[in-house]
Amino acid sequence: MNSFNLKTFLTTNVEIDEQTIKEHIEKLKKIRIKKGNFLLRQGDICKHSFFVEEGLLKYYSIDEKGKQHILQFAPEGWFVVDRESMFFNQPSQYFIETLEDSVVTMMDEDVFAELSLQNKDFALFNNRLLHNHIRHLQNRINLLLSATAEERYLEFVKIYPDLLLRVPQTLVASYLGITPESLSRVRKDLATRRFQK
Repeated sequence: MNSFNLKTFLTTNVEIDEQTIKEHIEKLKKIRIKKGNFLLRQGDICKHSFFVEEGLLKYYSIDEKGKQHILQFAPEGWFVVDRESMFFNQPSQYFIETLEDSVVTMMDEDVFAELSLQNKDFALFNNRLLHNHIRHLQNRINLLLSATAEERYLEFVKIYPDLLLRVPQTLVASYLGITPESLSRVRKDLATRRFQK
């Protein structure tokens, strides 16, 4: 399991005084949470953004038939948050659950706001993170509406290159919006074509 702490993430990506980051990070709560536990449940109000330092999370909904729909995986160095719930104080439609034993830093929105006010570079970085998240969601919607199962799978591998050995095939299929059988066929077809080259 990799370890990638929030301080390293911020100092690597933002021109900001290390002492300033340290002061803000010391206020944050870092938790160790076992595999299969929840950071957010449907019906709760999301109070934090979660930064994954170690481990792996999944962000998903469950429909009326009990089928799971995965919106996002969050490995080390990723943030996950239910933006609608957090920013509009609405009960969440989603779950955030650990797929592995994890270490997660919980960030309140006021930390982002305070750092953004104090530092223009952080404000720009935070804005870029938000727009990058929106860009990924738009691309994901477009793939689900128009791409083949193979195209979706290849995009998954590009976004999450290290997850195929960490995530069960059923969850990858849920993320792709296809059946596990379809995913098996896609992987077999790709392997066959590579072997024939």
